[in-house]
Amino acid sequence: MATGWAPEGAVQEQIDDTIADAVKQARSGIPAGESAVHCCDCGEPIPEARRKALPGVKFCIECQSERDSQRVFSSINRRGSKDSQLR
Repeated sequence: MATGWAPEGAVQEQIDDTIADAVKQARSGIPAGESAVHCCDCGEPIPEARRKALPGVKFCIECQSERDSQRVFSSINRRGSKDSQLR
């Protein structure tokens, strides 16, 4: 049920768009192509098993873990209420 000026199904469209954005962002982080032999950050060799398991890998496990811990997900506020924008 739509509320106010929102058309029927608007809430579901917002949910679908939010999920699509999250999937797109997750897929953008998947490595592709040829794997590097040495880590692009520290220069240490990347084990062959890792290169075979993750085609396109560019970083060793330690450097990739550090990069993953620094990654911040920024979502778009699709809710229209003024209260939700202040959070």
